[in-house]
Amino acid sequence: MTVDRGLLALLEAKPGRERELAEFLRAGRELAVAEGGTVTWYAFRLGESTFGIFDTFEGEDGRQAHLGGQIPAALGQVGPDLLAGAPDIRLTDIIAVK
Repeated sequence: MTVDRGLLALLEAKPGRERELAEFLRAGRELAVAEGGTVTWYAFRLGESTFGIFDTFEGEDGRQAHLGGQIPAALGQVGPDLLAGAPDIRLTDIIAVK
């Protein structure tokens, strides 16, 4: 397995919506498990209202399949209610993996 692509999404919750965003991210795990091209998927919290998602993929096809999949679609639906602004989404190249 050669994990060489990643995706980092930083999310800022609206005031008072932090718990709901955390629950949304917990539920997103099930969607990620169903994605064949997603090797790893992490949801995390960086502070009181700052959250993130980090995914890894074997190649660009897996990353593009994820970007066109259910998790980004679901985030697009709940984003206006839960997020203080647009997600900060960054494509990454994986340099080394253990």
